[in-house]
Amino acid sequence: MNDIAASAEGADTQRDSVSASGGLRSTLGAILFGIRRWWLRDVISEVEHGDVIDKRREDSALSHRYLFMIAMSAGIAILGLLLSSPAVVIGAMLLSPLMDPIIGLGFALAIGDYRWLKQAARTLAWGAVLAVGLCAVLVFISPIQTVTSEIAARTRPNLFDLFVALFSALAGAYAMIRGREGTIVGVAIATALMPPLATVGFGLATLNWTVFSGALLLFATNFLTIALTAWGMARLYGFSQDLGKEQTRAQNLAVAAVFIALAIPLGFSLQQIAWEANAQRIVRSELRQTFDNRSLIDTFEIDFTTQPLAINATMLTPQLKPAAEAEIARALEERLGRKVDLTLNQYQVGTSASAAQQAQLSASRARDEADALARADALAVRLGLVAGVSQNEVLIDRARRHALVRAARLPGAGLATYRALEARIAATEPDWTIEVVPPPLPLPRTIATDAEGLTAQGQETVALIGWAAKRLGQPVALTGNAEQATTVADLLREERVEVVLDPTSGALAAEWSDPAAAE
Repeated sequence: MNDIAASAEGADTQRDSVSASGGLRSTLGAILFGIRRWWLRDVISEVEHGDVIDKRREDSALSHRYLFMIAMSAGIAILGLLLSSPAVVIGAMLLSPLMDPIIGLGFALAIGDYRWLKQAARTLAWGAVLAVGLCAVLVFISPIQTVTSEIAARTRPNLFDLFVALFSALAGAYAMIRGREGTIVGVAIATALMPPLATVGFGLATLNWTVFSGALLLFATNFLTIALTAWGMARLYGFSQDLGKEQTRAQNLAVAAVFIALAIPLGFSLQQIAWEANAQRIVRSELRQTFDNRSLIDTFEIDFTTQPLAINATMLTPQLKPAAEAEIARALEERLGRKVDLTLNQYQVGTSASAAQQAQLSASRARDEADALARADALAVRLGLVAGVSQNEVLIDRARRHALVRAARLPGAGLATYRALEARIAATEPDWTIEVVPPPLPLPRTIATDAEGLTAQGQETVALIGWAAKRLGQPVALTGNAEQATTVADLLREERVEVVLDPTSGALAAEWSDPAAAE
């Protein structure tokens, strides 16, 4: 009897458990049904699907405006990268229309419009080719081809870049669907599509595979993440075609595979960046532990591309330690797990911490002085080359940052040529005053005018005359219409040029006041 009662009690307990489980599933089902009904009735029903599709299709079209804005954005981006100016780079991001065809790709994939998909892909491809080609040309002809910090920042994408693109694309797609496109400004800055393309152009022009491949991977990461996220948001908001379960599953698996394929190399890149940051911390820690607290680390550099790992460090210490290099190298190999080639330079300073600090300041000033001297020597070499003279004939005043050279007479060169050479050098040395003194060549004879006064060409001629007169220190004689000659004379006098007026009835013309000035 006891066994029968226990069995009956167990059966009742099982029924209660099954009943509770069924009630929980029923409750969850009701909640999910309520959420789905709210989403379909109160959210998706408010979206004007036709208007959104029409707008996205229009923005994805290849047009003259699109190509023009791509070219302008690319030009600004590469200049900002070369000048290492974040503000200029941000301006390029805001101008770039690359977001439109990429979002269009996502929407076209979501609704199954493969004609639109090909149109958006063609628009994106033309824009990317134009941007890379233009940037490569600009870098190729530019005197500046240095990998700046802005360029380097776009050559090592990592997993965080994928998440930035993901969250930015979610915001951008939502804004486009809900008609709040003012948000796109922030999305354009966050995803930064044009600067990576400009960096690709830089790598192509300089044949730098590391820059080229790293920037291309960053662009591909942003482009694919934005397009696939737009696809997901479009599907979520009811922009979809009628697909069978197998087709839908295959499409979902393909999208997941793309994200995984991107995440793997980006994850390795992030891991490498984290390892390098930790390695720098370990090197600094070992240097400090080996020397006492009166010592200072002056400099240390790590080249992570070499095998073994190349480390160069300089210590300012009151007591030299001959065995320190080998000791630190062994400790670093144990902690980093890699072979280390350490070069440790020790400089003995006073016995106090302040003495080490003073020595560090002196070393820093010495390095700055050496850099300034090297830069001045390089400037003298360049000025000598463009002026056709030896480096020794270039006058360099490093204290005032002023450089002057008297140019030799170059075959076929006029005053405009020497002025252009000076401007080209000055553009690469904004902190210096550059003066190229031309040979005493004749001035442009005629100054172009019309009924309203100086034409654009005439204004350029006057500017050239003023430049030549200041460089040679020669007065200028003006002949021609009295009113026009007076106007030009006033312009030249504002530039502190001595002018002699000789009004006549002929065309406005200029020559050196001293005939012997022009040989």
